[in-house]
Amino acid sequence: MPLQRFAVLVAALWWGGLTALSFLAVPLLFATLGSPAVAGPVAAKIFSLQCWSGLFLGMALLLIMRRWRGEGASIAPAALTTIGFVLFAMLLALVQEFGVAQNIITARASGGNLRLWHGVGTAMVLGQWLCAGAVLWRQLRHAPNLPKRPDAPPTPAC
Repeated sequence: MPLQRFAVLVAALWWGGLTALSFLAVPLLFATLGSPAVAGPVAAKIFSLQCWSGLFLGMALLLIMRRWRGEGASIAPAALTTIGFVLFAMLLALVQEFGVAQNIITARASGGNLRLWHGVGTAMVLGQWLCAGAVLWRQLRHAPNLPKRPDAPPTPAC
C-alpha cells in the first residue's frame, strides 16, 4: 500500500511539474521579459530542468512498479500499458533535450527554421504531459483509500 501511494505522489509531481513549467512559467517568462532574446535562454534552462526531472521521476516510477510487483509475480497488461506511457514520456524527454533543443539553438544562430523546431519541441512537451497525465490517472485508479464505484470491477495493480 505505501508503494502505491508513493507512485501516485511521484506521478503527480511529474504531471504537475510539466503543467506548471510548460504551461505557466515559460509563457509568463515571455510575457514578462518582453524580448524573446532574453526569455529564450531562460526557457531553455527550464525545459532542460524539466527533461532531467522527468527522467528521474520516470525512473523512480519504473523502480516503484518493479518493486511493487514483487518477486515472481506476472505483470498485468494494465501495468504494461502504464510502463509504456512512462517509457514513451522518457523517450520524448531525451529526444527533446538532445535533438530538438540543439536544433533550436542551431536554428537561432544560423537563421534556420526556428518555427519548425519550436513546433516539434512543443509537440514533444505536450506528448510528455499527456503520458504523465495518463500515468497519474492510472495510478490513481489503484491508490488505496480512494472512493470507488460500488459496481466497478476489481482492477489489476499497475
